[in-house]
Amino acid sequence: MLRLLRSFGVVAVAALLLAGCTVAQPNEQDGLPNDATTLRVLAGSEVKDMAPILESAAADKGIRVVFDYTGTLAGTELVASGRAAGRYDATWFPNNRYLSLLPGAAKAVSSSVKIMSSPVVLGLRPAVAARLGWDSAPPTWADLATAAADGEFTYGMTNPAASNSGFSALVAVATALSGTGTALTDADVTAVGPELTRFFSGQKLTAGSSGFLADKFVADPTLVDGVINYESVLLGLAGKGAPLTIVRPTDGVVTSDYPLTLLASADTGKRPLFDTLTAWLTTDAVQKRIVSETNRRPGVPGIDTGSAFPAGILFETPFPNTLDVANTLIATYLDTVRAPAQTLFVLDTSGSMAGERLTALQQALKNLAGADSSTTGGFAAFRNRERVTLIPFSTAPDTPTIVDVPAADKTEALQRIRDVADGLSADGGTAIYDSLERAYALARQQKAERPDTFVSIVLMTDGENTDGATAKDFSDYYATQGADTRSIATYVVLFGNGNVDELTSVAKLTGGQAFDALNGDLSSAFQDIRGYQ
Repeated sequence: MLRLLRSFGVVAVAALLLAGCTVAQPNEQDGLPNDATTLRVLAGSEVKDMAPILESAAADKGIRVVFDYTGTLAGTELVASGRAAGRYDATWFPNNRYLSLLPGAAKAVSSSVKIMSSPVVLGLRPAVAARLGWDSAPPTWADLATAAADGEFTYGMTNPAASNSGFSALVAVATALSGTGTALTDADVTAVGPELTRFFSGQKLTAGSSGFLADKFVADPTLVDGVINYESVLLGLAGKGAPLTIVRPTDGVVTSDYPLTLLASADTGKRPLFDTLTAWLTTDAVQKRIVSETNRRPGVPGIDTGSAFPAGILFETPFPNTLDVANTLIATYLDTVRAPAQTLFVLDTSGSMAGERLTALQQALKNLAGADSSTTGGFAAFRNRERVTLIPFSTAPDTPTIVDVPAADKTEALQRIRDVADGLSADGGTAIYDSLERAYALARQQKAERPDTFVSIVLMTDGENTDGATAKDFSDYYATQGADTRSIATYVVLFGNGNVDELTSVAKLTGGQAFDALNGDLSSAFQDIRGYQ
């Protein structure tokens, strides 16, 4: 499950109890709260904005909904594998298209009801859209690719391996550029590679979720000219001081229809709750409320939306009809067409890490270096063309190990990372901030050497800072740095006895996020972070 610490104050994997809008933390053994009036829902983080509406469901219908959030691809794999059985009653992802491709999916799902919809489109600064003429004459994806390759605009998009909005955009642009008018094949993905590279040359910002991407854009509008995201998210940015011109490519989009889905494994007593809730959500009154409060389109026909959306019908892009094609498309994006990553891992190897904690760290690194054979594990693995830097630290930062993963056979590079992981040992104190400053110096150097890359830092520690610079010293240091430093986010992994408030402040200061591994599961936290790199 997603171990992201949202807004740096809510404990990750938290479930939203929609009676009174309180927040609960699921017990690691017992899971989400469960009783005869509760639906336990495995959901994409995109539906967090439905909380106020679901509070009304609790008041009007006596049905409580508790959420556990995860990425769409990771969540669908959990469902299809049968590992969601008994833990959840239902799912609520942006769509079930990827789920439908997975073996075991059909028997895992009982029924689903489409609640609302939102296409994935481009939002541009009004001045940029006007300069390109797209405010009055919507372009095709080919037009977008040409303009991106010519440096006419830049944009941010989520990682397709972690987020449905990024995957939907990737499917739409690849299908349109293939020119076949039909669902992609493996041959189409190969053939369209050069054009995809042109299109993604304009991507200068990545993220692991649609919400984080939007927040990054609002926080620093100078980063890119626009973002590819759900139409609903883009429309909502006007209220956050970042109004955008919505560009809907004329040759096709992928629309998310947000199906609330009952799992076949759910107790029989959950069916009436599901039926009552979905019937309530699809009433005219609630549908109109969804439109006004979330900027999504209705999930049922005949709802008067006024002027909320432009007239006309969007052309819906055909979705890949085999799992192999979908996975090949994602792998092509990660390994070939998008800008490569440079990732620096600042890793606590102090004395307190001895034993199980060090073993967990070693396994987490080895999983990223190819030891995890699952689909999501494969997408999280170190990628072709990526530079991986490992900086162990204790009383002081150790000598960095830099591994360049080649564009072709990465076997040797991944083995070297696994060997370094096996060679880690625990001893000494904890110089968190000296080590982080060392990482930033090296990250700036690497960014200067390879400017067209996504550079980020991962900080993992299990304890309090005991040596060298303090948290205030680091804050003061960061305040003196230029744009080359401030463009590099730090993603913090909370582990063991780490100072949660202090470390999440580091993530917030640097434009990153904090991820929860306080339960000891470093591998899942590291895998979640990979969606942001």
